[in-house]
Amino acid sequence: MTENWGDWSRTHRCGALRAEDAGSDVLLAGWVHSRRDHGGVLFIDLRDREGITQVVFSPEADAALHERATHLRGEWVIGVRGRVRPRPEGTVNPKIPTGAIEVLAVELRVLNPSATPPFPIEDQVTADESIRLRHRYLDLRRPAMAKNLVFRSRVVSFMRSFLTERGFLEVETPFLTKSTPEGARDYLVPSRVNLGQFYALPQSPQLFKQLLMVAGVDRYYQVARCFRDEDLRADRQPEFTQLDLEMSFVRREEIFELIEEMLGGVFAGILGKPIALPLPQMTYAESLLRYGVDNPDTRFGLEIRECTDLARGCGFQVFAKAAAEGQVVRAICAPKLAESLSRKHLDELTEFVRLFGAKGLAWVKVEAAGWTGPIAKFCSAGDQTAINERCGAAPGDALLFLADREKVVCEGLGRLRLELARRFKLIPPGLFNLLWITDFPLLEYNEDEKRLDAKHHPFTAPMDEDLSLLDTDPLQVRAKAYDIVLNGQEIGGGSLRIYQPELQRQMFRTLNIADEDAEVKFGFLLEAFQYGAPPHGGLALGLDRLLAILVGAESIREVIAFPKTQKATCPLTGAPSTVEFKQLRELHLKTDIIAPKG
Repeated sequence: MTENWGDWSRTHRCGALRAEDAGSDVLLAGWVHSRRDHGGVLFIDLRDREGITQVVFSPEADAALHERATHLRGEWVIGVRGRVRPRPEGTVNPKIPTGAIEVLAVELRVLNPSATPPFPIEDQVTADESIRLRHRYLDLRRPAMAKNLVFRSRVVSFMRSFLTERGFLEVETPFLTKSTPEGARDYLVPSRVNLGQFYALPQSPQLFKQLLMVAGVDRYYQVARCFRDEDLRADRQPEFTQLDLEMSFVRREEIFELIEEMLGGVFAGILGKPIALPLPQMTYAESLLRYGVDNPDTRFGLEIRECTDLARGCGFQVFAKAAAEGQVVRAICAPKLAESLSRKHLDELTEFVRLFGAKGLAWVKVEAAGWTGPIAKFCSAGDQTAINERCGAAPGDALLFLADREKVVCEGLGRLRLELARRFKLIPPGLFNLLWITDFPLLEYNEDEKRLDAKHHPFTAPMDEDLSLLDTDPLQVRAKAYDIVLNGQEIGGGSLRIYQPELQRQMFRTLNIADEDAEVKFGFLLEAFQYGAPPHGGLALGLDRLLAILVGAESIREVIAFPKTQKATCPLTGAPSTVEFKQLRELHLKTDIIAPKG
């Protein structure tokens, strides 16, 4: 029979009591985590968000109370009044903070029984993720998930305090806004009072934070919800959270220093792992050359080496032909992996790089007497020595080559070094490597649409020294853009912005947005720039991705309270779902798709 909480009031949380509390009368409440019957004495582990306390029901102390407690089962919600006492000698549990004490119960209230959960409320759960998401309220009871939520709250709270102390204002920007072309598809919201017209959910607060700079806010931040209707992966969600900020009259280095100091506080003060500051910086071009990607994982070696110049006179015609045709030849040296890389491994790696457009993978194993492998006989001793020296190869190492268009070689070798690190466990555990990537291209060529696209977004400022190239050779223009990378994942990005209306119009024209279209889509921004827009710039940190890396989660879903699946559905609520015809009629909408009920 259930009872009311009544006038009870907790004195402690279930993770708070220690040896010095012995003799205190306490009132605890929570969920029955486990029960153990040891020769008549009943032990209940009582759990709340902060921990577990062992509660004892003794038939000798109170036979009637003990009898009531025998009916308790897992996940029942109870309140317990009792006295704290030291655990008997030999029964102390050093694995939990409350392991030196227990509470001898003198009163029990059963507040709510529980059905048997579909999976155990423990960290080592093997239930399918779909089951966990369907019962997310149970999944969040697990200590590991509860710990993630606490960690997330502490990090966000620290960031808010940090920025407020430095003169930033927290300003909320609209969820219902205008649809503008910013890269991903918008989520559209029909307007009932403006028939035939639609709002869009914001992909980011980009335009609003620039308007706030025009408004003289000077320093803005927001823990911002963002929405993008795009294909999903493990690190993508249709709705996600950014720490968004913007500053006026700012240099790039000031933004770097601010973010470094803030992240330094998170790592040292919350995670307990200080990081060395200032963070290293690497240009976009150098990152592609050394790591094949613009978000390099620098926790291990296997750097890519340029061998195109050495390949021009090489006896291996595949290399020589690629170099002669303006393609590139690059290599990865895998130290001490010659013996570990079996022919089966090498065949698998060849198929792996083909996934990224490569025609094949050339390889050799380095021995004291020279190379061994399929291409060894085509390369002279001089060629082998020169390439060994360039790549830092020594006997016992393996060399892996790609020869192709630069884009293919970069992606193929960039992915290959990550695959080698995964297969051969080359990444040291518990290591966090951060760095800045700078000097991105302003534009990139969209092969599918045969047009120029903004590499970041259309409001990123070009380098001053490259302005003259914007009309004549736009793909050579560098941007005042930067990303911050943690363990091979981009956790944030930003730029100094365009703030002069004519330069913004020139940028739109470069992107094939005519002046008339620009006025329709971005007229409010261009008009604001006519009223004295200050130089400004900022950055957005992807909080979900950052937090997932910090807690060691494989998916950002582990640090989001109620995430969507990779198909953008919510198993808990059943969203998205059909709506009543009446709602569609009010919006003057109709659909030809009949969705199944349920």
